[in-house]
Amino acid sequence: MDIQSELMNITSEMNRGFLQLIILTFLDVPSYGYDIIDSLEKIGYKVEENTLYPLLRRLEKKEVLISEWKVVDNKPRKYYSISKYGKELREEIMKIWSIQNLILQKLSDGRKENE
Repeated sequence: MDIQSELMNITSEMNRGFLQLIILTFLDVPSYGYDIIDSLEKIGYKVEENTLYPLLRRLEKKEVLISEWKVVDNKPRKYYSISKYGKELREEIMKIWSIQNLILQKLSDGRKENE
């Protein structure tokens, strides 16, 4: 297997969990699908519709997100926001991410000191 193929596989695996954390953070303010995609793209994170919408539905089914239909400019849009449970879950995920980040930092710093 070449490095580009392996890198694509690893990136895909890492992005699945990372996208969930991004969504749980982004949806402190209610938003609809296209706005989420557009806003994330503006900060350098590209997500496809066929990735985002199933994730939103899955998180809503698990009661991590809540939704509400609103009509804006004569267009019905489903607005998602994080639930109370989702905020608790996000807090725990952020703890895990912080620990993982710290471990990587320690490994990186320790290896540099030994070079």
